[in-house]
Amino acid sequence: MKVVFLKDVKGKGKKGEIKNVADGYAQNFLIKNGYAVEANNQALSQLDGQKKLEEKNAAAELQAAKDLKDKIEALEVVIKAKSGEGGRLFGSVSTKQIADELQKTHGIKIDKRKMECNDGIRSLGYTNVPTKLHQEVKATLKVHVIAE
Repeated sequence: MKVVFLKDVKGKGKKGEIKNVADGYAQNFLIKNGYAVEANNQALSQLDGQKKLEEKNAAAELQAAKDLKDKIEALEVVIKAKSGEGGRLFGSVSTKQIADELQKTHGIKIDKRKMECNDGIRSLGYTNVPTKLHQEVKATLKVHVIAE
């Protein structure tokens, strides 16, 4: 019996796949528990509609990330920090501080985990912080650390 999987079933199929399985297995387990439906015209057209919607949403998300990239690369985040001699900071500027300042001054919310600045910024001046906005889109955020 051909079925369309509604959920991932380990060892059998992933969500959205169409597979041929044993009749008893399909009736007594997959369909009964809501893991799959019989592959008829209605189910196939519904699956096709879901795939088109997902593609449309993915394209919109990618475009939004590209627009955000253009906006971010035109900005500069200024952070004040206490420093000692030679421009060395007491402590460091973390990605959380960068994300908070970006939110406060420019109104753009980016998750601190998306910023690739593992050990923080430890000196005064300009620093470019790579930021992953989408799987395919990376932006470079300019951070200017000044003495307090």
